[in-house]
Amino acid sequence: MGFIPIFLTMGGAILLFFLTVKNTLQRKANLQRELLFKLKSLNPELGLLIGETQKPEELISLLKSQELKKGLAEKASDLILEMKINRHQYNQLIKKGPYNWVAKIAGFQEI
Repeated sequence: MGFIPIFLTMGGAILLFFLTVKNTLQRKANLQRELLFKLKSLNPELGLLIGETQKPEELISLLKSQELKKGLAEKASDLILEMKINRHQYNQLIKKGPYNWVAKIAGFQEI
């Protein structure tokens, strides 16, 4: 009977860890989709060119090939930079220690 509270506490801590990491990964994935949507809605022409491309490197090359207004190009490059940072943080988190277990169980893939 003495081990039941220990097991309950350990199970609760594991459950809270799982839920916290899952929530963090989900927020980062949603932020990536939101930044892509903002980039598409920034300029309709740019949105048509982007299509389903989600890799920031490809987006930068598309942005350089288009001649956009200076302010619009600057906003787009800022959004792409945010996407790169978010993608890097997300992928690093998935590769790390116990977080990769949560990612495998919850079905998160690299961006």
